[in-house]
Amino acid sequence: MEFNPAELSTKEVYKLLTGSVVPRPIAWVSTLSEHGKLNLAPFSFFTVASRQPPILAISIGPGVGERLGTEKDTLVNIRSQKEFVINIVSRSLGNEMQKSSENLPSDVNEFEKTGLTPADSVAVKPKRVEEASIHLECKLHQIIPLGSDHLILGEMIHYHIKDDCYLGNYKVNLEKLSPLGRLAGNYSENNEFFTLPR
Repeated sequence: MEFNPAELSTKEVYKLLTGSVVPRPIAWVSTLSEHGKLNLAPFSFFTVASRQPPILAISIGPGVGERLGTEKDTLVNIRSQKEFVINIVSRSLGNEMQKSSENLPSDVNEFEKTGLTPADSVAVKPKRVEEASIHLECKLHQIIPLGSDHLILGEMIHYHIKDDCYLGNYKVNLEKLSPLGRLAGNYSENNEFFTLPR
């Protein structure tokens, strides 16, 4: 089979992309609204964009369902406050992460909805997910509109890692972290690691 994206709907292209670019890491992004409301939402269009300075990239699409045609709260909050935290999702937090992805009104606090603990950050105002093992505090570097989406570039200005996930020498214990990855409509648990060639 072959496809020309120009001849397909947005949804059809999206399905091909999300089923092919796998597994994708999940940025569980916590933000603060201009009125001080906490917000938490996951995004799987996420990667490292620069090593020096350390810049992370998250692509945020438009609102869906009953919020079709609107901007997601995460984008609105980052544009307004210019700060956010990326929490890394471990397998043990999968259900809470999924619940925080629901299409909720802007005034709903996802920390309360999911039973998660908001923890103070060091360098930014948005809260961290206390239960997550890694937190990357970021300040906004740039927002780039890309077609239907917005590419958020954020500079990491503070990093947290729980002791049991830290191997020393700036290395992460991936077996302890057990990070979740996003597939097309499902998730993958990264828990088997090996080197090549085998």
